[in-house]
Amino acid sequence: MEYALLDCSVLNYAIALERNGCLSCCILCVWVLGSVMNLREQHTWSNKSKDYTYRYFRGFYLLQVIKVYSEDNTSRALEVPSDITARDVCQLLILKNHYVDDHSWTLFEQLTHTGLGRAIEDHELVMEVQSNWVMEEETKLYFRKNYAKYEFFKNPLSFFPDHMISFPSETSAALSHSGILQMFLSSSTYPEIHGYLHAKEQGKKSWKKLYFLLRRSGLYFSTKGTSKEPRHLQFFCEFSNSDMYMSLTGKKTSGAPTNYGFCFKPNKSGGTRDLKQLCADDEQSRTCWMTAIRLLKYGMQLYQNYMQPYQGRSGCSPLNITPMRSISENSLVAMDFSGHRSRIIENPTEALSVAVEEGLAWRSWFHHKISREEAQRLILQHGLVDGVFLVRDSQSNPKTFVLSLSHGLKIKHFQIVPLEDDGKLFYTLDDGHTRFTDLIQLVEFYQLNKGVLPCKLKHYCARIAL
Repeated sequence: MEYALLDCSVLNYAIALERNGCLSCCILCVWVLGSVMNLREQHTWSNKSKDYTYRYFRGFYLLQVIKVYSEDNTSRALEVPSDITARDVCQLLILKNHYVDDHSWTLFEQLTHTGLGRAIEDHELVMEVQSNWVMEEETKLYFRKNYAKYEFFKNPLSFFPDHMISFPSETSAALSHSGILQMFLSSSTYPEIHGYLHAKEQGKKSWKKLYFLLRRSGLYFSTKGTSKEPRHLQFFCEFSNSDMYMSLTGKKTSGAPTNYGFCFKPNKSGGTRDLKQLCADDEQSRTCWMTAIRLLKYGMQLYQNYMQPYQGRSGCSPLNITPMRSISENSLVAMDFSGHRSRIIENPTEALSVAVEEGLAWRSWFHHKISREEAQRLILQHGLVDGVFLVRDSQSNPKTFVLSLSHGLKIKHFQIVPLEDDGKLFYTLDDGHTRFTDLIQLVEFYQLNKGVLPCKLKHYCARIAL
């Protein structure tokens, strides 16, 4: 009887939270309730109470199971309501794993065989996304950080270069550059994005370079050079019934002329065989096109997502969540495994020595022996924002390291060279002018000082485990 009352109390509390829009807390209550019900299976409780609570809860939320992967390919199955959004799934994983919510956590959809991926928008319904998956394509949901998700709201001018954007004739140049985002979100005016793109011809392996224009009605290309006359414009794609994906494998899979590919996939039928594939000449061009298309497709919804990172579906007050480190970090102790039996190191001096020795293994920004291409892929997936970085072993020079850093929509690689002086080993990025006793000191210094780098180290790429 006591457990039946507990069921009802937790369930009623979850329903109240859901009605107030606090879905993340509601789902957490659901998880608690599910744990209690699983425990009851091992004992003799009131079956009538259990069946009533379970049927009522199932009917109210229409629970379904989704599987979410992390960068290290570990996965976690979640039982969630059928109307859960991508943001709610992220909030649930943040709460369960005690991660710090810095507003950059994102749910990604990744097509394994074709090497395509996209960040699912915070407001999108996850079950709707999964309903568009086709059997012949292995598709997975990934939980990772994306620092570039709303970066264009903070620094719009860097996303829209002058040579790719035109404003309505009645708009003054000064106003257009200061209020560029307002124009994108406006219902009356819309800037025109234009420039060359390579397009893959339908049913063929060949690519053709064409002059494209993005307007409210969709994406067009010119059949006569750079002419914008209506009679020379041919319709290419609209966005209401398709999703936009980025190429994660460069030109290897698609045979594209450059590594900066993106495409449109119908979200109801056809699958990958009906892809409309494009590629740009550089990352700045691709970023401009993809950002403008996101703004055109979702409009003010993107701005609401950006401005209300904590709010649930009904606009409840922000959740009072205290940021915590992960449980694994909070419970770490220094251990010695050198003998027949392991022991906890209680001496602070000895513990510090071990920590320095094994320091890199504990640092999320260190990725050991990954290739240059893998490093670039990781940074690209975390978003090409200035200051996104990782440190890895050098493949070309043994005993040296490489700092891979995003700046100006490009990924740059800096060699960290070991330097011996008076019998002591140091590490340097600038030919010995600035020296550090270990990589941890080096990273912490450049997080505070730009030094010889183009920008400070701000966001590290990490492979989390769920």
